[in-house]
Order: sequence, then C-alpha cells, then structure tokens
Amino acid sequence: MEIVYDLIIIGSGAAGLGAAIYSGRYRMKVLVIGKEFGGETAKAGSIENYPGFQSIDGFELMDAMKRQAGFLAVKMIDGEVTSVTRQEHCFEIAVKNTTYQFHSILFAVGAERLRLGLPNERELTGRGVHYCVTCDGPVYTGKTIAMVGGGDASVKGAVLAAEYVSKVFLIVRGKEVAAEPINLERMKTLGEKIEVLLETEVKEIIGKDKLEKLILSQKSGKHDELVVDGLFVEIGALPNVELAKSLGVELDERGYIKVDNAMQTNIDGVFAAGDAVNHFGSFKQDITAAAMGAVGATSAYNDHKIHGELCQVHMRPGLQVGSQK
Repeated sequence: MEIVYDLIIIGSGAAGLGAAIYSGRYRMKVLVIGKEFGGETAKAGSIENYPGFQSIDGFELMDAMKRQAGFLAVKMIDGEVTSVTRQEHCFEIAVKNTTYQFHSILFAVGAERLRLGLPNERELTGRGVHYCVTCDGPVYTGKTIAMVGGGDASVKGAVLAAEYVSKVFLIVRGKEVAAEPINLERMKTLGEKIEVLLETEVKEIIGKDKLEKLILSQKSGKHDELVVDGLFVEIGALPNVELAKSLGVELDERGYIKVDNAMQTNIDGVFAAGDAVNHFGSFKQDITAAAMGAVGATSAYNDHKIHGELCQVHMRPGLQVGSQK
C-alpha cells in the first residue's frame, strides 16, 4: 500500500507553515491541516518584529508563508483533527469523515485564549466580552472598552483598540505593566486615551443580554463599578495538548508538550513546535515558532530516512489514504 504522506502537520500558524516550507524543500509528501488558518498571528494586526518586514499585517505574513509552502507542493486543507492513533511507527488521523495515514506527525496546534472564569463570561462572549481586538475592536468605534491583562499582548491590544475607541481602561492585576519598551512608549504617547488601573481585578461581569458594566476590586479593598461597552481579555493562553496526550506524549511541568532540542517528543515520529511547547519559556513569537517548525521538519525528515519504510508493513490493510469511513 502506498503511503501518500510522509508528514502531517496539524496547525497552520507560524510554526506549522514554517515546518511546511522546510519539509517541502526536503521533498517530503506533506499535508497541513489547520482548524483556523494563520492561528493567532492572522488576527494580530500589524507585525513589526518579523525579520525582513518593517511592518506587515499578520494575515498577510501567514498568507505569504502559505503561498511559499504551496510553491513547494505542500498540500493544505481546512479542518479539525478529531482523532489520532498510532501503530508502531505509523499514524492515522480522522478529519470529519476522511482518514489519513502517514509516517510522522508534527503538532503545531498553538494555544487557546485563557478566560477570566467569571459567571456570565461565556454567556456574554460576543455580546460585549471578547478575546481578539483585531477581530472585534472596530465594533466599538467611538465607544469605551476595558482591556484585562498586564503583559505585552494587552498593551499591544490597547494601542490597537485606541485606533477605534474613544477610551481604553487597561486593568492590570499587578503593580506594573510588563511589556516591550517600544510598546509601552507607544501606549504613553496616547495619553489619557488609555488609562491604566494597577492592582485591580474584574470581579463581576454585569449584563443580561449584553455587557453593561464591570465590578472592579482593588488591592486596597475598594470596589468600583466601571461602565463600558466592551471587555477584551488578554491574559495568556493554554496549549492545545489533548490530541498529543491521546498518543501518550509527555507534557512538562507547566502542561506544554515536552520536546528536546530537535522538537522530538517521547514518542518516535511525533514532533511539536510553536506555542504548544515551552522551549523558549514565555518568549513566544512568530520568529521562534517558525524556527521551531523548521527544526521539527528537519528532524522529521531525518527520522523518515531511517524509519519511513516501516509504515508499509504496519498500517491497517485495506485502508487507503483519504478514504471515507
């Protein structure tokens, strides 16, 4: 039976597309499956720290990578992988009603945005509560919003939102804002348009059919009401690891996929890259994600040269790649 794909990459963000470009250059037979094209980068707005571009829209950067991978004969499809199984050094995944078999897999699945975990938060998501300024910021043109978070992503989000809204309240739990100096400088140039509330937390989200106001709690014990039209949450993310765990892939102490310097997991033929791993700690950037993808693809290529023929023996007989279940 012919093994059509040498490598399947799950995820089409910077890590997945970086891996696709390198594996394509190695003349591997590659399939990229992305639930949401471009991942978080495609929704990030202007990117100003990716080498070679003084400034480029995140979606445009991902689209350029996609076109480069396509030039190298990498196949890409949209979809969500619902299951993955392993037999010896060979794998099988399901996407809707289609099954694919392959030799190696690279998880570039990114991470899911963290929520505040407050009552009413999920009910009001999309009705005043949001997690993507690029996506939903323009909805609040001329209005007042709050942004929760004290890191670089929240500062960049507040600056971006300020292009549309009349006022941004940046709600920070800690004593200071931790962001890149250049982004802090940009925020300060906006003056009172962005008001930073330090040592403050959102305790309640009030609203029935839509967000009406927030109840804030300060370290001093003071509680205030803050009337806003929208709330954006930028407090980090949790890695998407469930598929990897189903294969027996080990996680590190923080719940990320554990990899070595070659992006190899504890399972032979399984690699991971991007925000689903913690290789560079909290420093998670497009350039590091793409670099990890390139390393993972190289490792998969070297592994395929040694073990590639094994799949011809161990795959389930009679099931063709892309067959309908």
